[in-house]
Amino acid sequence: MEAFRLAPPQPPLLRRTERVLRTSFTGPHITKKCVRPCFRASVSKPTAEISSPTEDAVPSSSSPTFVVAPPPRPKVSANSLQYPSGYLGAVPERSIDEGNGDVMNAMGYLTNILSSKVYDVAIESPLQLATKLSERLGNQVWLKREDLQPVFSFKLRGAYNMMAKLPKGQLEKGVICSSAGNHAQGVALAAKELGCNAVIAMPVTTPEIKWQSVERLGATVVLVGDSYDEAQAYAKKRAKEESRTFVPPFDHPDVIMGQGTVGMEIVRQMQGPLHAIFVPVGGGGLIAGIAAYVKRVSPEVKIIGVEPSDANAMALSLHHGERVILDKVGGFADGVAVKEVAVIRSCASIKDMFEEKRSILEPAGALALAGAEAYCKYYGLKGKNIVAITSGANMNFDKLRVVTELANVGRQQEAVLATILAEEPGSFKQFCELVGPMNITEFKYRCSSDKAAVVLY
Repeated sequence: MEAFRLAPPQPPLLRRTERVLRTSFTGPHITKKCVRPCFRASVSKPTAEISSPTEDAVPSSSSPTFVVAPPPRPKVSANSLQYPSGYLGAVPERSIDEGNGDVMNAMGYLTNILSSKVYDVAIESPLQLATKLSERLGNQVWLKREDLQPVFSFKLRGAYNMMAKLPKGQLEKGVICSSAGNHAQGVALAAKELGCNAVIAMPVTTPEIKWQSVERLGATVVLVGDSYDEAQAYAKKRAKEESRTFVPPFDHPDVIMGQGTVGMEIVRQMQGPLHAIFVPVGGGGLIAGIAAYVKRVSPEVKIIGVEPSDANAMALSLHHGERVILDKVGGFADGVAVKEVAVIRSCASIKDMFEEKRSILEPAGALALAGAEAYCKYYGLKGKNIVAITSGANMNFDKLRVVTELANVGRQQEAVLATILAEEPGSFKQFCELVGPMNITEFKYRCSSDKAAVVLY
C-alpha cells in the first residue's frame, strides 16, 4: 500500500451543554478528529494481503488466566517525519510473507466485501469527472462522491456491515460507540435500520449541531468528558457493564470490509486504466478496505493515503514498523495561520469542489482531493486517470468563513500578511510606502502595547 500524507481535518467548537457527564476515564487515543494539515507521506510496497486485528482469546474456564498488559506504544512527534508537498515518502523495506494463510485471509476480505449488505442503507455513490480541475492538472480527475451518502459520509458502510453481522441476541442488547462526528451518525442510522438500541458517547465539546443530528436518528447521546479519549473509555466501560457491542470506527475486520465496498464500486465504475486512488487517512479503515479489494483485483493501481502533517500517525507507524502514538495532534481551529500550508490547500480544494459540483465538503472530506493535486504537481503527472474520494460533507456552517478566507490563499491568488509597527508618528506612512502598489482587500490594525501595533492585511 502506498501512503501519502497531506492536509486537514477539523476542530470542535467549544460549547458546553446541560447534558454533561464528568468521568475520570482515560483510554488510548485512536482517532484524530480535529486536525490541521500539511502534506506528508509514507509509502510501502503494494500488497494484497490485509490481516485482521487479533481478537482477545477466550480462556478455558477450567484453567487460571493471567492478563499480561501489552507494552506501551512509543510516542513520537509529528514533526519527526516531514516530506515535501506531494512527495511519496518511503518506509523501510520489510519482507512480505507470501504464505497460504495470507492469501486465504486476503481472499476472505475480497469475498466478504463482494457479499456485503451495506446497500440496505448506503447508496452506490457516483464517480464523477471534475472537469475544471482535470483541465488545470492535465489529468482525468474523478470524484468518488461519498459525501452523498445518507449521513453525508462513508462511515455508514463499515458501521452497518459490522452491526448487520451480529447475532440476533447480541443485537437485542444494543450497541455503543464513541465519536464526535461521522461515525456516530453512521452507527445511529445503522441501529435505526436494524431496529436496535444505540448509545453514542460524545465529548462535551461536540458542537450542538452534531449531537442533535445523532439524536434525530433515534440514538441516545451521552455527552461525557472533555476529550475523545474519555468518551471512548466511558463507552467501552458501559459496553461491558450492559453487555452492549462496542462498534469501533475503523479497527475491526467487518468495519474494514464495509468500507472496502468503496473500492469495489470504483473498479466497477472506472472505464479505462486507473493510475491511483487517493484516500483520506484517519484511523486507516477506509484505505485498508479499499486496498484489500483493489490490490487483489487490480494490483497495478496505486492506493495513496492522505493525512494531515501534524496528525500523521499512519505515516509514522509505517516508518517505524509498528503502531505509534503522537505526542500531540494538531487541530484545525488553532491551525488557521498562513504557515499551515495544508489547511490552506484543503480550503482551496473545498472551493474547487464547490465550483465543480456546487457541493461543500468538510475539511477532511477534501483531504484526498488536495493530496491528488499536490501529487500531480510534484511528479508532473499527465494524461492519467486518478480518483479522489470525497469522504464527507458534515461541515459546520461557522467554519465556512475560515474556509472562504483561506481558499484564495491556497491558490496563491491572495496572501495574508502581518506587519509589526512602532506605535509612533510616521509609522503608518512608512508602512504605506513599503507595501507600495499592492492591492489590499482587507486591513486590520491592532494596538498590542504602547510601543508596538500589529497590522493584518
